[in-house]
Amino acid sequence: MGRPLGRIGNLEVRLASSDKEVAAAQEVRYRVFYEELGARKDASQTECSDADRFDHICDHLIVLDTSLPGAAHRRIVGTYRLLRQEQAVASGGFYSESEFELPGLVARHPDKRFLELGRSCVLPAYRSRRTIEVLWQGIWAYVNHYDIGVMTGCASFHGTAPAAHAEALAYLAHHCRTEEAWDVRAVAGRYHAMDLVPANDVNAKAAIGAMPPLIKGYLRVGARIGDGCVIDHEFSTVDVFVVLPVKQIAERYVSYYGAEAQRFAA
Repeated sequence: MGRPLGRIGNLEVRLASSDKEVAAAQEVRYRVFYEELGARKDASQTECSDADRFDHICDHLIVLDTSLPGAAHRRIVGTYRLLRQEQAVASGGFYSESEFELPGLVARHPDKRFLELGRSCVLPAYRSRRTIEVLWQGIWAYVNHYDIGVMTGCASFHGTAPAAHAEALAYLAHHCRTEEAWDVRAVAGRYHAMDLVPANDVNAKAAIGAMPPLIKGYLRVGARIGDGCVIDHEFSTVDVFVVLPVKQIAERYVSYYGAEAQRFAA
């Protein structure tokens, strides 16, 4: 799947097809997570690259600005890391299971193929609806190609204090929780409650407005949120868990993204 999976204007989305492109995606992640958002750099980390043991088993979805000069790896402006269930099982598990009880959820749905979405980031100049839409074109083409049944993954609020996001977290807890069949909980010892504000005191408009664009985007397409949040001190974030069964994606988005992605998913 090295060919294009989607395109809007000068933005093209596809899978990284070389070590150079994966390294360039890791550099974009470093610029966003470490230089911009203040993730904590390990003492042994000398390169300007965000990399871990999962990268070699994942597919790396990349957005390229085709109007920029130079080789393809120099045109990468956004990225998403995709970990399919088969690769996770063969390599010791999913990234997010250190924070959430994902293995239990997977075990309850043996007929579904899971996909973990992670390490989503876009360079500041490209943080627009158009970039998000081209990323979703790529994800939808990928989901159809591999017959994915469920998308999951962590999504983050900046900082390490859940109370700083009390209203937004409470809105998710009161109005956006997973159904029982898809419920998943933060792991014991890392669990932090999200219902920090009573349901009647939550201002929905303010709460939604305070959410990161990625979380709002997930909610728009029909995703639900697991039980509890987790503080990730390495990346200085408060993480929630997103669950999105493919059959529950809002019909208007299936029609919208599907019509575009069908050109690329064959």
